[in-house]
Amino acid sequence: MKRITALLLAAGLCISLSACGADGENAVTDSTDTGVTLNVVTSYGGDDGNRRNYMAAVASYEAATGNRINDGSAVSNEEWKNKILTDFMTGSEPDVLFYFTNADADPFINAGKVVSIEEIRQEYPDYATNMKQSMMAVASDGRHYAVPSSGYWETMFVNKPVLDACGITVPGPDYTWDQFLSDCETIKAAGYIPIACSLFEIPHYWFEFAVMNNGSISNHLEIPTVDSEGRLVEDEVSQKWIAALEDIKALYQAGYFPDNTLTATDAETVAMFGDGKAAFLLDGSWKVGYFTKNYPQSLEDYVVSYVPGKGERPASDAIGGISMGYFITRKAWDDPAKREAAVEFVFHMTSEEVLSTFVTTEVTALVNGTETAGLNTIQQSAADANVHITGVVGAVQDAISGEAKSELFANIQKVVTDRMTAAEAVESAIRLN
Repeated sequence: MKRITALLLAAGLCISLSACGADGENAVTDSTDTGVTLNVVTSYGGDDGNRRNYMAAVASYEAATGNRINDGSAVSNEEWKNKILTDFMTGSEPDVLFYFTNADADPFINAGKVVSIEEIRQEYPDYATNMKQSMMAVASDGRHYAVPSSGYWETMFVNKPVLDACGITVPGPDYTWDQFLSDCETIKAAGYIPIACSLFEIPHYWFEFAVMNNGSISNHLEIPTVDSEGRLVEDEVSQKWIAALEDIKALYQAGYFPDNTLTATDAETVAMFGDGKAAFLLDGSWKVGYFTKNYPQSLEDYVVSYVPGKGERPASDAIGGISMGYFITRKAWDDPAKREAAVEFVFHMTSEEVLSTFVTTEVTALVNGTETAGLNTIQQSAADANVHITGVVGAVQDAISGEAKSELFANIQKVVTDRMTAAEAVESAIRLN
């Protein structure tokens, strides 16, 4: 059995970009080393808040090993997911993939296209032993395939200057749906956009919390079913999903989303929030890094708050967990020139030293955890908000197939514009699950 090289175990070499003596883009693409070249795909593309940390970690890996990373990272969305699955189908998959560990990964796991951690440990017994086994995603065959990275939480960000201009206080952990609707009406009347959201590209945050608002944290992960003829089974679960889509429709028809929410990109609507044109933004922990990078002079304007609660769900119940990790593909594992390089790369990217640059307030599976200090104002805001969290559950959308998810989210536009009923949208999606 092989031990992971001591060179990476000592990973103090150029974790930060400044220590590497290179800017972010060059750190990934301009290596002149003649070692092994690994093809790596992650979601740390575009304006992802952790893009810079990712590039720094790649640079330190290249400097330590002499290997080179051919980076194919892009922004995580349904198009990106579909491209990855297509690449696996056509034999164009990468050597290492940072991807979702839920049902989205089933197609390439079931096809035997990635290697289990158990198999890797037969040759590299140290692999992923710094992670809590209980926090690793378990596939349908009972094995583990992805080494978890930093986790996530999803909640509501507020633009404080917008709320101040409208005479509204920052929502607390007891924020209710009725209060939220009243605030949205006040914000709209004052000439601001209440909710920054692209129903065209990223409707899933609102869907997730709308489902939980019509149920509870205890039954959030239940999924609707269809009968043998493909008709939606009418029960509490399906009614919960239908009611969730109806709530999103009500927000749309009340004019609380941007006028161009059906055509705008997520980047455009997030900019509306960042630039002080919109009051509320539902997003994840990664947006803390985004605002830190893109709005460093106005971080005090943004406060991490709570998604308004309805029914049984208090606003202090949140979505969170660890949904992504690093896979090594069978293609790389079976290549004698790439096997060890791929193992060392994943080990490096999931080491305490590297993950500590990604984690501020996020969930982590590291046995020893991470230590953070010197938080900026928005990071401290997130840490303060998390103190009041009463419960956390994973995203229910992660429990359905990618095909069903794509169908559901594509049809939200039809629901809000009365071209399809909420029940029809749920039935159409679950037929594909």
